[in-house]
Amino acid sequence: MNIVVCLKQVPDATNVRIDPKTNTLIRDGVESIVNPFDEYALEQALLLKDRLGAKVTVISMGPPQAKVVLREALARGADRAFLVSSRAFGGADTLATAYTLSLAIRKSLDSATPDLVLFGKQAIDGDTAQVGPGVSEFLGLNLVTYVREIELKSGVEVEERKFRAITVMDDGEHVVEGELPAVMTVVKEADEPRFASLVGSMNASRAEITVLDEKAFAADPRQIGLDGSPTKVVRIFPPPVKGGGRRLDWNGGASETLSELLKELKS
Repeated sequence: MNIVVCLKQVPDATNVRIDPKTNTLIRDGVESIVNPFDEYALEQALLLKDRLGAKVTVISMGPPQAKVVLREALARGADRAFLVSSRAFGGADTLATAYTLSLAIRKSLDSATPDLVLFGKQAIDGDTAQVGPGVSEFLGLNLVTYVREIELKSGVEVEERKFRAITVMDDGEHVVEGELPAVMTVVKEADEPRFASLVGSMNASRAEITVLDEKAFAADPRQIGLDGSPTKVVRIFPPPVKGGGRRLDWNGGASETLSELLKELKS
């Protein structure tokens, strides 16, 4: 059984600032982390590996420094890692990203179809929740979103390739049943991510990470990067800073203060 987990390196949202002149994110001095929701997706894959002996492959699309998140995944128990990285992928929106990742997923498995592809519910820097569903469309696989728990069996028989997923929705939990292969997005209500062991960290530091560019899987140049992105970010700006307001004291008496307040409200 082959499980693929897609991870994204994102800036720590608690330290993100916006340049008021360029309207772009200030990344200098901001720590990059594993997208928190992706950690829960990875944990679901590792639990299935523990129970069923599945092979877990992790993929990240980003600059060379994104290898850090892949090594962290290897340290926790993933088997192989691939970095999708090239200047040609720069500026990709969710559609171009989903297309690129779908090609990378097939390339990582030598053109075979994965049994299960896992994503975090969304990335904390974009908050679109679109890439996982987009990959399911490009791969032509079943899709289940907002998954808290995954149950499945390992085997080659049709009856053994069914899954049962518990999803978290606004109106409560739902049970979704279907057949593999499938793409799922995982929520933070899933099992708590494990820590890497010392041995795992040492092995991960020496592990080989395969880098895939647009030539590795013959990507259509019209569907990657800026050229393949129908949506563009025109401007990014913080919400306006609210003023401190005006303070009305009771020193002049309740009647006068209330009269002043009414004047302010009317104006």
